[in-house]
Amino acid sequence: MPDFQNPAAFLLLLFIPALYLLRKTGFFSRLAFLLTISDWNGKSFEWKRTPRNFASMFSRVCTSLAFAIAVFALAEPVIYRQERIYTSRGTDVMFVIDVSPSMAAKDIGSVTRLEVAKKAVMELVNSNPGASFGVVAMGEDASIVIPPTVDKNIFMERLRSIQLGYLGNGTAIGTGLSTAVFHMVSSAAPKKCIVLITDGENNAGSIHPETAAELAFKNNITVYTLGVGSDGSVPIEYEDPVTGKSYAGFLDSTFDITALRSIAQIGGGRFFEIQSVGDFSLALSVIIKNQGVVQTYHSKTVNYEFYDKLILIAGILFAFGWFIRSVCLQEFV
Repeated sequence: MPDFQNPAAFLLLLFIPALYLLRKTGFFSRLAFLLTISDWNGKSFEWKRTPRNFASMFSRVCTSLAFAIAVFALAEPVIYRQERIYTSRGTDVMFVIDVSPSMAAKDIGSVTRLEVAKKAVMELVNSNPGASFGVVAMGEDASIVIPPTVDKNIFMERLRSIQLGYLGNGTAIGTGLSTAVFHMVSSAAPKKCIVLITDGENNAGSIHPETAAELAFKNNITVYTLGVGSDGSVPIEYEDPVTGKSYAGFLDSTFDITALRSIAQIGGGRFFEIQSVGDFSLALSVIIKNQGVVQTYHSKTVNYEFYDKLILIAGILFAFGWFIRSVCLQEFV
């Protein structure tokens, strides 16, 4: 519930019933003369007032609502929240995400494998504010999307920017793992891990995945592997980001479970087979639990104020009400 730093401003709401009473008593009425226009043998003039009355009433509602919102803003609403400020380093987690076209397959829910992976990662990041998270995108080559960071907003923005196929059609697992190791080896985090998310076999790059896993293990980085998707024929829709061509059909889905299990074993981690959204959430929760560390922190009260947003809404409603009355209805008073 919001608190108000200037609750006395709500007394201004009394102007609304006061203005209503003044109008009813005729305080704002002009001097007017009734005039009926008609000819000697025809009908008298009739004005259809229903649409006009509705528009006039609607403009008054907008104006009254704008005034009420402006008063609410003058009362300075604020919401207080307690946030944790961590004073010690948490776990570094680097996701190596496969962005090859096969990740466009739709066999986990109604969206692509990549979108399911993004959603699961976002949920994990939001529920673990003390850890640092980073992303490496992997196709025929690998590219760092964002190094491990505690800034969740930037992480989410960069994660959303990942597109299918922008690193080619292959899957260079060894290159992806090596890129992640390179950006984590100098980290002072008490625990570090790499989470490989892929639906394919290593078929590109010059670094063998097991060599990259050994390199990670020697640098105290644990490697977990997630094999995404089901075996067999699965529907797929894909638009090539380079040519702009769209493809739709069925994909003969398969990945080498033995190889992924071996990579995880060499890297001191664990292999997870992902065939549903629940499998994704469970695997990531197990990983973060295994890699969790005790952190010190202090609480900080953060104020969220809404004055500027409410004033903007009130201004828009005032302008809308004025436009209807002055321009559409030509009621200048």
